[in-house]
Amino acid sequence: MANEEKMTAAEVKKDQAGLGSQKQRKRTVCVIGHKNPDTDSICSAISYAWLKNQSETCLNDAGDTPYNYVPARAGRISAETQYVLNCFHAKAPIFLDNIGTRVKDMEIRKVEGVRSNISLKQAWTLMQEQNIFTLPITNSKNKLKGLITINDIAKSYMEEYSSSIVSTAKTPYRNILETLEAEMIVGDPEGVFDRGKVVIAAANPDVMENYIDEHDMVILGNRYEGQLCAIEMQADCIIVCLGAPVSRTIQSMARDRGCTIIVTPLDTYAVARLINQSMPVKFFMREEENLVTFRLDDYTEEIRDTMSKKRYRDFPILDRSGNYVGMISRRNLLGVRKRNLILVDHNEVSQAVDNVLDAEIMEIIDHHRLGSLETINPVYFRNQPVGCTCTIIYQMFLENGVEIPPDIAGLMCSAILSDTLIFRSPTCTPIDVAAAKALAKIAGIECEDFAKKMFTAGSNLSSKTPEEICYQDFKKFEAGDRNIGIGQITFMSMEELQGIRERISPFLEKLVSSKELDLVCFMMTNIIEEGTDLICFGKDAEDVIEAAFHEKLENGSVYLKGIVSRKKQLVPSLMTGISQITGA
Repeated sequence: MANEEKMTAAEVKKDQAGLGSQKQRKRTVCVIGHKNPDTDSICSAISYAWLKNQSETCLNDAGDTPYNYVPARAGRISAETQYVLNCFHAKAPIFLDNIGTRVKDMEIRKVEGVRSNISLKQAWTLMQEQNIFTLPITNSKNKLKGLITINDIAKSYMEEYSSSIVSTAKTPYRNILETLEAEMIVGDPEGVFDRGKVVIAAANPDVMENYIDEHDMVILGNRYEGQLCAIEMQADCIIVCLGAPVSRTIQSMARDRGCTIIVTPLDTYAVARLINQSMPVKFFMREEENLVTFRLDDYTEEIRDTMSKKRYRDFPILDRSGNYVGMISRRNLLGVRKRNLILVDHNEVSQAVDNVLDAEIMEIIDHHRLGSLETINPVYFRNQPVGCTCTIIYQMFLENGVEIPPDIAGLMCSAILSDTLIFRSPTCTPIDVAAAKALAKIAGIECEDFAKKMFTAGSNLSSKTPEEICYQDFKKFEAGDRNIGIGQITFMSMEELQGIRERISPFLEKLVSSKELDLVCFMMTNIIEEGTDLICFGKDAEDVIEAAFHEKLENGSVYLKGIVSRKKQLVPSLMTGISQITGA
């Protein structure tokens, strides 16, 4: 679905993630039908979202709606539905294949990244000031390079390192100056101490000559002889403690020999204790390739297991481009904000968008049997025994006193004509007929003529694959311990059905053999003759069909005269048939 508009559109992401200014912010509520949506499912989503955005009953005290209602779909649009959308110049609802909460729905802590050359002391200070335990290391382009934690810093203090660790870490002199609150009187502050060891010159020059090597860093006091000895032994740096003045002679010799001189007000013990804190964090950080990172679009269900197995306190978050965004921890999973959802034309988990139980369901508008869907909180649930969800939505327009625009009227009328098979389905009620005729008048169409064109557009299946034909209107049901899948296509004449059975039968058998479904049925319904050519494969298929309809399957198919409705005729009969053969 590369060319389809998806839920990841920037404005929808901003609403769901709670970004943007408080003044402009509205929570997005997706109005969505079932998987493999039919015309009623799509048109109901569009029409009800429009009503919710207009209805005065949805306004708050400020005269504004607290939510932004967006029509969505959980599958491909059929040829019939696309014809309807084209006729009334309606955009297809955004595609939403999973409603599960994502990382972007969590509270992400906006911890600023720091450069890898800052000192351990500065990193520690930043953590204390921000009350954080993990500091992200980023480059100038905001790409994550690593992490440093309080534990990493503590370990750097407790581990026993050689006296050359400061140079091994390639410590910038600027870090040393900052850590020791020092001043450089000879040398380049932008230089790096990258050779030699750190020694304390506490002995007289005769002894010092035995343990000072070329390139060393020497910590000493105000003794002229000691400073002179260190320079002559080709030390790269001397650190003079207690703010002692350094003679011009020593400074001149240091310049000539390339020796840096740093003066600090701290005493020798303090300098020896703090010098390791000047090392850059990059020497101790966990680098990018060893990190566990998540993306904004990752589902919380997928990252929860990883977070529980990795004993890290914080996890960095990246955007689509790999840029660093912020940090999350396990406790953020507890406060994740669920997405808001309104279901139309279904109320069963098996038919709903993936991870529907992770969403905050606000309303359900449907005309089917009560299904298996459960909600945590009470919701507005409107279920009426009519032939089409759009019939119910038409009533809600009238109840709310909202005028119906011609394009919305056309969509709702099309849905009623489709679901009731031009008023021929046993599910059709006088309420459906009255609603369709009233909507047709607003839309400026004639029911019978428009419906024939709509069904003809939908029955052109020559360019579709067997999978596309099967799933263009496909629903799953549960009957005891059995999972049933039922697809349906409608047509106006036998010519339109040419070769469909031969093309789709192998695909249906494949569905059953994959163990995904126990029983698969496919209805090829002739609207004019009011009958269905039924293809059926799966567990006890022959026995179920005979018990349900008192007809026998021949080569996997049977013609059922008078059967046109999946909801009111086929499903109840199949349930009865399965119950009879299983004794359940």
